[in-house]
Amino acid sequence: MRSVADHRQGTGAFRRIAEGLGDLPVMLPDFVAAPPASDRAFWTGLPKDMARAILVDAETALDRPWPTLTATAYRAFTLTGDRAGYEADYFERRRRLNALALAEAIKAEGRFTDAMIDGLVLVCEESGWQLPAHNSQERDGRHDPLPDPDRPVIDLFAAETAAQLAMVAALHAETLAKACPMVLARIDREIERRIARPYLDRHFWWMGNGVDRMINWTPWCTQNVLLSTFCRPTDQGTRRAAVAKAVASLDDFFDSYGEDGACDEGPQYYRHAALCLFGALSVLDAVAPGAFAPLWRLPKLRNMAAYIRNVHVDGRTYINFADASAVLDPCGAREYLFGRKVGSADLSSFAAMDARTDPRPDLPDEINLWYRLLALATSDEMAAVSDRAGPVPDLWFESVGLFVVRDDRFVVAAKAGANDDGHNHNDVGSVTVYKNGRPLLIDIGVETYTKKTFSPERYDIWTMQSGFHNLPSFDGIGQSAGAEFAARDVAVDLAAEAPWIDMDIAGAYPPAAGVRRYRRTVRLLKSAHVEIADSHDGTGAAVLSLMVAEAPVVSDGHIRLGDLAEIAVTGAGDIGVETIGIKDPRLRQAWPDTLYRILVPMAGSELNLTIS
Repeated sequence: MRSVADHRQGTGAFRRIAEGLGDLPVMLPDFVAAPPASDRAFWTGLPKDMARAILVDAETALDRPWPTLTATAYRAFTLTGDRAGYEADYFERRRRLNALALAEAIKAEGRFTDAMIDGLVLVCEESGWQLPAHNSQERDGRHDPLPDPDRPVIDLFAAETAAQLAMVAALHAETLAKACPMVLARIDREIERRIARPYLDRHFWWMGNGVDRMINWTPWCTQNVLLSTFCRPTDQGTRRAAVAKAVASLDDFFDSYGEDGACDEGPQYYRHAALCLFGALSVLDAVAPGAFAPLWRLPKLRNMAAYIRNVHVDGRTYINFADASAVLDPCGAREYLFGRKVGSADLSSFAAMDARTDPRPDLPDEINLWYRLLALATSDEMAAVSDRAGPVPDLWFESVGLFVVRDDRFVVAAKAGANDDGHNHNDVGSVTVYKNGRPLLIDIGVETYTKKTFSPERYDIWTMQSGFHNLPSFDGIGQSAGAEFAARDVAVDLAAEAPWIDMDIAGAYPPAAGVRRYRRTVRLLKSAHVEIADSHDGTGAAVLSLMVAEAPVVSDGHIRLGDLAEIAVTGAGDIGVETIGIKDPRLRQAWPDTLYRILVPMAGSELNLTIS
């Protein structure tokens, strides 16, 4: 694993967040995630369509039994590798609880109170809040088949569950105190036992150690621990200790990023990484006014915020790599508020415009209650924002080796870097192309997670392999995983009339591939076409894979992709096409039921593609 010191791009910002500890106020107040249900002006003033949709969800929840979480379903992960079955019911409980809590706040008539209490107690009585796939006492350690109630694990969703319960308790403190005060006490006791004490007394890997590079787990968990700490009446000692530990973790995460702000886990994980850093800093800024305010002016934080817009293609499509999907839900309140805090009117405008395309901007599928509350609280403000976002410039994200250029028809990305990204795929040198907002050369993403996804067998999965990216194989041998398998001699010119990237990707392959050199140049001739020029020196037969979603027709050195594009090929042997059926539900969110792999053998040492 790369260290924090190795990964940083000379930011000089190490321990920057911790500097705010010297300016903490004497008393750290509660964090108010949203007005309580007793604030009738707020809750009756919500947009009518939002309120109506939430009430329908809650009414539906009243008519259905709560999902049952069984030991057998939990054990399925260790027995068969399946994680989807248990998670479906686990998340459904939390979505339903959110709907009931929001509906009761909107109506305040008691209709949803009993069902809300049922949901709260059901969650409190779960043996463990951590998912089966995360039920390990150490990173990459043995997974226990069932939770140990005496040794809770703080994972992403244990922390998120604690934040959810804390916010429901804060929203409905008066109602719960009258209906069943024991529920409030139970919530506080479970948060203390499962989250607060383990957080302060133990060290989980995602907390950071000042050396290892941190991923999305760090801000995601930290944000929700802070929410559960400050939304409930915890004592000052606990609050100060939690803040001290949180800023140490957040510094490790922040310093794992380069100055360009790129997320090496891809755009999907931006929302769990940079956006959760924004969330954690927002809590700290609110409970310690002024202490952390200078952070919002840091150029790197601004770049981290802007990353999602910078890799946007069109509509819901994004330049993706690693485990990230090419298709994401619309942006919303968090991106909008992040843009506002760092002074990026472009990001705020983009988020507000994007949110208007969401048929349910109140986020009914979101289990994090705070995100839903933010969406409700900012809906009127975002509705008033005009589309004033400027054009996205051509960009080179040196910290992750990502080149993104565009014109009025094409968006082109090339991935240099190394095969040790967060959620890594072996994809050094791969190219992604969109034309008129439609996918042309694609990055598939990843199938539904199983036990195998995060195991030593990860690269047995086809979607992780370089042969299913837009890359060559040599006698069938593809790239290997690890920091040492990287692009070299990388050069970029964004200022040219036809911006380009050039790199040697031979170093991403193991010795068995026999590759001495494989240079790839990707160029966008603006208002004309895209060029990919490959040159090879090695002992193995080189065959280039091209992944596409349109059925290809090959004829006389040309590949036609329906009405989308034509790829002229020179230097190739006989081109073949493989059909790949797509049934996995996660992949089907982004792609049709059939994808295609075009196999282009190199006839000599040079291969050129012109995409128009």
